[in-house]
This record gives sequence, C-alpha cells and structure tokens, in this order.
Amino acid sequence: QVQLVESGGGLAQAGGSLRLSCAASGGTVSWYAMAWFRQGPGKEREFVAGISRIGGTTYYGNSVRGRFTISRDNAKNMVYLRMNALKSEDTAVYHCSAKLFLGVGVPMAEAEYDYWGQGTQVMVSS
Repeated sequence: QVQLVESGGGLAQAGGSLRLSCAASGGTVSWYAMAWFRQGPGKEREFVAGISRIGGTTYYGNSVRGRFTISRDNAKNMVYLRMNALKSEDTAVYHCSAKLFLGVGVPMAEAEYDYWGQGTQVMVSS
C-alpha cells in the first residue's frame, strides 16, 4: 500500500512559480509511474503531468506543456511538479497519484492510477 502526501501549494500571482512535492511511502517507489492530476472549481479532474518509474519518460497535458516540469528522486521517494508562468486557470487542487507500472511509458488516464494523495490547493490570482 503506497501512501502519498502532497505539499507546496498556496497562493501565487499570475506569472509566478510554485513547486509542489509528493512524498511517497509504503512501497518500492521505483516500481511506480507517478502523475499529477488537478481539479479546478466546477471542472473535472484532468491529467497534468506524468513520469515513468525511472524518470526517462515524461508527458504533459496540453494546457501546461512548456510551463510545468515533473521530476522524481527515487532515492528520496519524492516526486515534484515545478510550475512556472502560472495562470489563473491553473487554480485547482493538485493530486499526486501512483500506478504500479513496470513498462517504459506513462499512463495518462485517471482510472489507471491505484493510489492518490489528499491534494494540495493552488490558487493563482490575476
């Protein structure tokens, strides 16, 4: 059973930056593909970014590509999401998720992920 705890959310101005962190425990983290999803007010949960278990492959949602960067440190059991050039539409609760996946790719569908954190709120003021 993998436990995920997010941190680093808060209030930022449009154009600013934040870095989210996800601490994983309870499993061999290097066996898991990791991803960030977000759910904005009145919106469905959407894929933000994902990273393969070793970190060699990353995918991004269209709305964040070029602005956000996902990374991981398996030695520390941590996953990060660096968010630059923030926009008001980035306001959402951001969730870290994990899927046991020994392949080289990154699942992008919410339903494929087995474990979820409680989320961290990000608010971007314009």
